[in-house]
Amino acid sequence: MGALRELAASFVVPGPAGVAVRARLRVSEPDATVLTEVGVYLGSLAAGDLAERCGQGLAHDAASWAVRKRSLTGRSSARWAGSITKATHDQWALARRGQAAHVAWLRGQISSIEARLARPLGAKADRREGLARGYASRVEWHAKSRRLQMLKDRLTVVEAEWAAGRVRVVRGGKRLAHTRHHLQAAGLSEQAWRERWRSERMFLAADGESGKRFGNETIRVTDTGQVSLRLPAPLAHLANAPHGRYLLDTTVTFRHRGQEWRDRITANRAVAYRIHHDPVRGRWYVTASWQRATAPVLPMEAALARGVVAVDMNDDHLAAWHLEVHGNPVGEPQRFFYDLSGSTEHRDAQIRHTLTRLLHHTRRCEASAIAIEDLDFTDGTSREKHGRNKRFRRLISRFPTAKLKARLVSMAAEQNVAVVAVDPAYTSRWGAQHWQKPLTTPRRTMSRHDAASVAVGRRALGYPIRRRTAPPPHDQSDRVGHRTAQARPDTRGREETRPHIPGPRTGCAPPGRGAKAGDQDAQHRSGHPAEHGSSQQDPLPLSL
Repeated sequence: MGALRELAASFVVPGPAGVAVRARLRVSEPDATVLTEVGVYLGSLAAGDLAERCGQGLAHDAASWAVRKRSLTGRSSARWAGSITKATHDQWALARRGQAAHVAWLRGQISSIEARLARPLGAKADRREGLARGYASRVEWHAKSRRLQMLKDRLTVVEAEWAAGRVRVVRGGKRLAHTRHHLQAAGLSEQAWRERWRSERMFLAADGESGKRFGNETIRVTDTGQVSLRLPAPLAHLANAPHGRYLLDTTVTFRHRGQEWRDRITANRAVAYRIHHDPVRGRWYVTASWQRATAPVLPMEAALARGVVAVDMNDDHLAAWHLEVHGNPVGEPQRFFYDLSGSTEHRDAQIRHTLTRLLHHTRRCEASAIAIEDLDFTDGTSREKHGRNKRFRRLISRFPTAKLKARLVSMAAEQNVAVVAVDPAYTSRWGAQHWQKPLTTPRRTMSRHDAASVAVGRRALGYPIRRRTAPPPHDQSDRVGHRTAQARPDTRGREETRPHIPGPRTGCAPPGRGAKAGDQDAQHRSGHPAEHGSSQQDPLPLSL
């Protein structure tokens, strides 16, 4: 067996840095026509600016940015030009980061295949020597050698683009652009596809400005819900309000975080807005977003002062168990199921509902923290790592680790619940080894996932996962050392006699009624004559 890897320290996950809320705009036909015309026009300006920014590549600087903004100002307005250029810059930077991640992935794949090609056919992996396993057959070896050459050619092209600062961006989305060539398979008509394509390429977004009226001069939403936007110069003839503005007939209400949003706009603090159209439902929406002040991270001791609800994340459910401050499970294990099949909206709703139930359970337990595994499957879905196990690779590919953790952090912050991330190494294996059998009762069936949740919680609390250490040398008395790993050195009474609590579970007699009730020698462990004559040891109660 290879050496165990070093475990990373647990930490409290910082809270969210921003907030975004969405509400529906019940616009009339004239309002929808104006919004569409403005969005299509600004979208064409954004497309041209993105093409110009991508053409500049690494030669871009502040002066070229100012030139682009002045060029857009004459065709729209100063604020619209600022929003378009900033969105373009962010989109180019996102594509650049994705390109760097793709280069790293290609290099990792090439090194993995080369290491396996160098091994004999059928050779087993040797973790101690750091040797990868060989391929199973000559046919597979030949197919992987061809794939290696393909990946090397692809890496050469991507590295050249990276060095030149050239990125590939599709306004409207590459997936939707690819769907244009497979309309029948997607179940869309050409007209329906064009409506989606136009909606995705529209631009109706404006950053907030602190100190301005209601926090935004370009797209303004008042405290009464009235929505108005500044029209570009060529479309000023559509204005129905002073200063070239268009006022919508309808009002908007933010039901989620509405009071927080209202407090910001009444204080003229910056709020960014984005208006977008859903052609499938035929609805318009407005999204408000703002930054939060960076809150200090709660110390680990304060977060775990009232115990923790430990969570083991799985493909179809969350296994949770409440652990008190000494690392012992309390109550019964809980399972919160969800279904990740279906559309993106359905999966997102399932995750939100599951996390809501988890937070309600945490509040009922009066715990102040939730412990989760710091999972990252970004490099765990490759065929080189898991071989022909397509089912497992498909499972971890669809598992929403990043989305689930991000949603949990944002939702827990509203409930004043801290989220503690722990190293996921060996939690399932050691949890099943040390906790699955001891916690199984005639009325409780323990699974590996329930045991893993206990392991996650104990690691978050700073305790070892195993229930007890090996007995001391020489014999099984306490004269060489204390034989439990659950009590801290400063715990009161940890060296005293372990009392036998009367009851049917312990099988001991009530106080004063046993066979040795009058034998004072039997009440003192160190003086009991038979203490060192037996090699047996009573199991420890979980409460110690």
